[in-house]
Amino acid sequence: MTDILSHTEAGVLTLTFNRVERKNSITGAMYDTLSDALERAVDDSAVRVVLLQGDATVFSAGNDIGDFIAAAATPMDHPLPLPAMRFLHGIAAFPKPVVAAVCGPAVGIGTTMLFHCDLVYAGDNVAFSMPFVNLGLVPEAASSLLAPRMMGYHRAAEALLLGEPFLAEAALEVGLVNRVVPPTEANTVAQAQARKLAAKPLSALIETKRLMKLSQQGEVRERMDAESVSFGKMMRSPAAREAFGAFMEKRKPDFSKL
Repeated sequence: MTDILSHTEAGVLTLTFNRVERKNSITGAMYDTLSDALERAVDDSAVRVVLLQGDATVFSAGNDIGDFIAAAATPMDHPLPLPAMRFLHGIAAFPKPVVAAVCGPAVGIGTTMLFHCDLVYAGDNVAFSMPFVNLGLVPEAASSLLAPRMMGYHRAAEALLLGEPFLAEAALEVGLVNRVVPPTEANTVAQAQARKLAAKPLSALIETKRLMKLSQQGEVRERMDAESVSFGKMMRSPAAREAFGAFMEKRKPDFSKL
């Protein structure tokens, strides 16, 4: 079974997370598939809009924990193999509109990738969370920059420092999502909006998106790179090893001495 489904119709490239039995947790191979699709879509005249979606019950549980554990075991002087960074740079710089349909859990990168989408439609069962600190890690996707800017510092601190989840109503209030709908309708609504975009002049869409993001492009790349350095260090830290071990052993982590 393919973990990322790809389908292009009416100018919309739909990329679907298809690993529901693992809560759509994203592996390195899945990131590569997503990155390859985005890179091809930049110059593909058949693709005018990209739509990211999951299942009505789950968008994504975030990065596959097994990949984290494998990366954490590499020596400190060895570069981290992080296909996720390639995907994040790709979606942040993608020139055409990106739409997302999000239902159920959207954990870690399942939330932070949405900061780089242009339209987001959420099921009323959505639960966003960025529990990086709880795993002994730091934010990625420039979320340490974009979350405070969008949500305000104190709400962002709850989400990033405490790792507390927030639901559809709060996401709508701060502007992370455009509309909240029943979970069974989210993918359909997002597809309809994507097709509306695809029917518009592509050159005008691209230029308008470029202008809207012009002031923050350099900041976003710089922050992503800074986060990546910190992420690599923290992934190999004792706190992260304790968090990963606790996750695999299905126990509460003990950070009292870390």
